[in-house]
Amino acid sequence: MQLKIMPKKKRLSAGRAPLMLFLCQMISALEVPLDPKLLEDLVQPPTITQQSPKDYIIDPRENIVIQCEAKGKPPPSFSWTRNGTHFDIDKDPLVTMKPGSGTLTINIMSEGKAETYEGVYQCTARNERGAAISNNIVIRPSRSPLWTKEKLEPITLRNGQSLVLPCRPPVGLPPPIIFWMDNSFQRLPQSERVSQGLNGDLYFSNVLPEDTREDYICYARFNHTQTIQQKQPISVKVISAKSHRQRPPTFLTPDGNTSRKEELRGNVLSLECIAEGLPTPIIYWIKEDGTLPVNRTFYRNFKKTLQIVQVTEADSGNYQCIAKNSLGAIHHTISVTVKAAPYWIIAPQNLVLSPEEDGTLICRANGNPKPRISWLSNGVPIEIAPDDPSRKIDGDTIIFSKVQERSSAVYQCNASNEYGYLLANAFVNVLAEPPRILTSANTLYQVIANRPALLDCAFFGSPLPVIEWFKDAKGSALREDIYVLHENGTLEIPVAQKDSTGTYTCVARNKLGMAKNDVHLEIKDPTRIIKQPEYAVVQRGSTVSFECKVKHDHTLIPTVTWLKDHGELPNDGRFTVDKDYLVVADVNDDDGGTYTCVANTTLDNVSASAVLSVVAPTPTPAPIYDVPNPPFDLELTDQLDRSVQLSWTPGDDNNSPITKFIIEYEDAMHEPGLWHHQAEVPGTQTTAQLKLSPYVNYSFRVMAENNLGRSLPSEASEQYLTKAAEPDKNPTAVEGLGSEPDNLVITWKPLNGFESNGPGLQYKVSWRQKDGDDEWTSVVVANVSKYIVSGTPTFVPYLIKVQALNDAGFAPEPAAVMGHSGEDLPMVAPGNVHVNVVNSTLAEVHWDPVPLKSIRGHLQGYRIYYWKTQSSLTRNRRHIEKKILTFQGSKTHGMLPGLEPFSHYTLNVRVVNGKGEGPASPDKVFNTPEGVPSAPSSLKIVNPTLDSLTLEWEPPSHPNGILTEYTLKYQPINSTHELGPLVDLKIPANKTRWILKNLNISTRYKFYFYAQTAAGSGSQITEEAITTVDEAMASRQVDIATQGWFIGLMCAVALLILILLIVCFIRRNKGGKYPVKEKEDAHADPEIQPMKEDDGTFGEYSDAEDHKPLKKGSRTPSDRTVKKEDSDDSLVDYGEGVNGQFNEDGSFIGQYSGKKEKEPAEGNESSEAPSPVNAMNSFV
Repeated sequence: MQLKIMPKKKRLSAGRAPLMLFLCQMISALEVPLDPKLLEDLVQPPTITQQSPKDYIIDPRENIVIQCEAKGKPPPSFSWTRNGTHFDIDKDPLVTMKPGSGTLTINIMSEGKAETYEGVYQCTARNERGAAISNNIVIRPSRSPLWTKEKLEPITLRNGQSLVLPCRPPVGLPPPIIFWMDNSFQRLPQSERVSQGLNGDLYFSNVLPEDTREDYICYARFNHTQTIQQKQPISVKVISAKSHRQRPPTFLTPDGNTSRKEELRGNVLSLECIAEGLPTPIIYWIKEDGTLPVNRTFYRNFKKTLQIVQVTEADSGNYQCIAKNSLGAIHHTISVTVKAAPYWIIAPQNLVLSPEEDGTLICRANGNPKPRISWLSNGVPIEIAPDDPSRKIDGDTIIFSKVQERSSAVYQCNASNEYGYLLANAFVNVLAEPPRILTSANTLYQVIANRPALLDCAFFGSPLPVIEWFKDAKGSALREDIYVLHENGTLEIPVAQKDSTGTYTCVARNKLGMAKNDVHLEIKDPTRIIKQPEYAVVQRGSTVSFECKVKHDHTLIPTVTWLKDHGELPNDGRFTVDKDYLVVADVNDDDGGTYTCVANTTLDNVSASAVLSVVAPTPTPAPIYDVPNPPFDLELTDQLDRSVQLSWTPGDDNNSPITKFIIEYEDAMHEPGLWHHQAEVPGTQTTAQLKLSPYVNYSFRVMAENNLGRSLPSEASEQYLTKAAEPDKNPTAVEGLGSEPDNLVITWKPLNGFESNGPGLQYKVSWRQKDGDDEWTSVVVANVSKYIVSGTPTFVPYLIKVQALNDAGFAPEPAAVMGHSGEDLPMVAPGNVHVNVVNSTLAEVHWDPVPLKSIRGHLQGYRIYYWKTQSSLTRNRRHIEKKILTFQGSKTHGMLPGLEPFSHYTLNVRVVNGKGEGPASPDKVFNTPEGVPSAPSSLKIVNPTLDSLTLEWEPPSHPNGILTEYTLKYQPINSTHELGPLVDLKIPANKTRWILKNLNISTRYKFYFYAQTAAGSGSQITEEAITTVDEAMASRQVDIATQGWFIGLMCAVALLILILLIVCFIRRNKGGKYPVKEKEDAHADPEIQPMKEDDGTFGEYSDAEDHKPLKKGSRTPSDRTVKKEDSDDSLVDYGEGVNGQFNEDGSFIGQYSGKKEKEPAEGNESSEAPSPVNAMNSFV
């Protein structure tokens, strides 16, 4: 912190008088510091902070904004006058006032004219303490009139004559800027011969033929409206003469031998003399009876104009301009008088007084002529303002005596003469305020030993307080003569020592009260370079290092900067900088010079330098490379409770630079003989600041490492036992869960040995009900990580804290976590249970949630028990297998999948918490409608004859309703495996055997058989069979078979069939269609295709089955029966949580997830290749 030292200070006398500062003023007022918090609290009269200029020229094309900003406490209100009378802005829709401000905006862009609002405006800001007024703001719209039309005759003159081209621009507001250009908008060149006057005319001392042109144009630029007007071009023609007569100078301007000039103080005085003659005259300036001011005098326009800036009354006098050429000289005298608008000598300043105090307001101004001083109070002439007995007016001074709070007001001083006026607001604010100290509490000052220390105590109070300083809360004020107290309250210690460290208290008192503030002073050790860089002579191409070891106060962090020849180091990768070392690799001649180490802290800095000389290299023997030698000479310094500085001396690096040091520690108290990793530092560093834990007996060792490996450990350092301290942290993983309905089990992860920070580690366990007003209940335990609170209400939220402590004290206050006492079984069953049967295998269950209080634990969900009591078809009762579905959370409905059609079911619902299930709801009974049946359990074909086959079957294992009939479809298969016409036959439901007659002899038939209920057709079962062969035909076959030609033919056919079978097998394995299927596809008939499982229609043979390898038992059994496996319903896509099955007594036996077996592909059961015997029969 930068402390501001006041010029006046008091040193305590050698008589050891008390260190006090009595700050009081007899006539001068209190000074209110610019402290935001203080200014927010203090009542204060209005102060104008921003206003528009007195002469306010506006752009008529834009809205008029008249500024008036003010501050005060309470915030002031604003009003305006116009031309001396009240300006009611509410009656003019074009005028608005900015909220919280007095700034006016007049919206003339939408409608209205700027000329309407010309006039003199004045703003008043008022609150309960007074009224401040603005300057008189004269509003005038800017004007940029056109040039009057005039007919300009061409000008013709002889070479050498003088010429003046008049401009005479239109009168604008503000006056325009004049310049001359041609038709190409190029400025006309000017010189000592040709120049523009202050009035805008263009003067030629003498003309030349090159001055001939027709486009001398005078331009007037009106900056306020950003417009440019131009005069009609002037034509000048210069006639060349063979000879022209030279002449002495005469003035073109000003006229005569003398003239007068009046200027106001502070403005720029511009004096002009322009002469004609041939040759061109030169202008000189002098001041009669004086010299021109050196730093304020400037020459313009080729010395034809003399300018004096910031003109004062001393610049009045006679100024003489002299025009000279080779034929003579002429002079002109300008008498300058400097007048002055009023200017301040002493402007009135705000007064802050306490009751019964005295003060003065001084308003002193000067001017030429002398200004008249008049006073106003709250914007009203003081002669007619309310009388104040504490106030006396004496010309330019108002004297206040024994003021009271009602004396608060804003005073205006007006100083005016014929050239202008000054208006200043100054308030008198009478405050009765107890002392306040504005310096931040507990500010910390850090100072280097043997240097000055400045302790700040900014204060305020009314009356002005008395300031005293105390050290370390001692009973009496400081009495040492080594202190200096400044008038602003700052305490100075000229030479701070270590014993100056401490807490200093600043006390401010007045009759209304007392305030005090503590600041803290720390004295730091100076930064020193204990190992300075040394002069070095190295060979080119080698490596050099400079060491700069810094010792500093352990609480300050130094930064070390290296300089070369007092500048930055070269931006070169060969330069490596670390904390203590500068290493320069591959040294060259340019690296020679002075290297400086600069150590900086936040409080001081030191430096040291060394010179590097570079010489030519000499032959050296080949180096030997190895791991470094162990470091040695370990030393512990700056031993603190939580840190220590370890330093060491590196061993030989054996020609391979050390890259890093590894520091390890041993805890002789807890783990003797076991070394742990502590830190790593770069190889250029030989000290390390190590962080320590309390209550550990440390020893350290250091190892060095280079690119070849790691050195042996150093010898162990001396032991250092850190002091015990209170724990830094509290146990983690704090939880509160009840194991019984009437307890709360609090558990935590205990601290380890290092985290304990001292002996006697214990835990303070605290708890209280979250929603109650009970105080915390606490118990201290040791060597445990669990505590059981008994006798708690069931499932009540608790706030829990576990705080570590040891013999040294407590850990920081822990954050409270929330837990719950133990749960108990729910008390209430769900109500209003009703079932909506969706279809024959799916039902939806709804129920009302139970009250939260009756759950007595964390709601896990709702669980539905359901079981089939009996089938609608059969009345026999089997063992009841209950099924379970759990729905997580607060759901109030769920789906029951996998139901059996045409069955009676019973269910109930229970709520579940962490303890278990609640009571069951009343049983709810529902029935499932009929469904389609499963396939017949078996189909056998027995007793084949020449033209008949007998079919026997068993009914479906799951009829899923009342069977209405069976459907039998069959069709012949010829020798080329083509399917014949399909025959459809209906069989009564009570039949289990049927004889088909009038079939073809020795013909293979394929059968499709399925059952039906009122819900539709069930899955089908297929089979193939062959009628028997006629005996006579069989004998002929035997006779033919004895012929040699037939045997050869049969062998060829068999070989062909074998090849065909091989091809079919290969195509089958590749996923293609085998020949039988191709032929069936070729002769597809929608009425004879296999039935689809879902809707009972027929479809194509599935390729999916063709892709599967043949399974054992996939062919038709020898008894020509086909068995169909029962299927289980799946709950995979229904319910959440527990999906379980129950055995006969209802106990849980595992997850309920029965997977429904896929039915055999319809129409493919007999798709195996025909045997050779069948092929023979077909062929014959």
